[in-house]
Amino acid sequence: MTFRVLPIEPDVLDELRKSDDAGREPQIRIEDDEYGQPLRCCLQRSRPGERIALVSYAPLRRWARDNDAEPGAYEEVGPVFIHAEACDGPEGPEWPEPLRGDRRVLRAYNGNGEILGGSLLDGKTALSERTADDLLLDPEVALVHVRAVEHGCFLFEVRR
Repeated sequence: MTFRVLPIEPDVLDELRKSDDAGREPQIRIEDDEYGQPLRCCLQRSRPGERIALVSYAPLRRWARDNDAEPGAYEEVGPVFIHAEACDGPEGPEWPEPLRGDRRVLRAYNGNGEILGGSLLDGKTALSERTADDLLLDPEVALVHVRAVEHGCFLFEVRR
């Protein structure tokens, strides 16, 4: 495999916990669902009793700012769950099993933040890693976003 799975960066998480990418204060709640929510800070699922925050996040906007790119209309802002306080982050750069899910969309973006293509993984996503690897074989692909199909929510980023 040639990729790294990336959560939301700790400094970005600190910003989002104060004011999200839509300019709002985060919505804090105590998790009460046994299944939990997908957390983009540590790439785990929340556990009952944990304090989590729902924030608006613009992953491509932030990537573009750091890479002198202009994604234009491809920029999206959407909801993500994070721990309400700082956590230890993910255990490693591997594909996060707790966020695998049933259906995923992998979107490939070029160095200017424009969508080049992608893949729909409908059903069990056992091919997610291979699909991400295949997309990153194209030298024009700068990054891949993994999203949930049902809500379109950003889950995490994949890069070389």
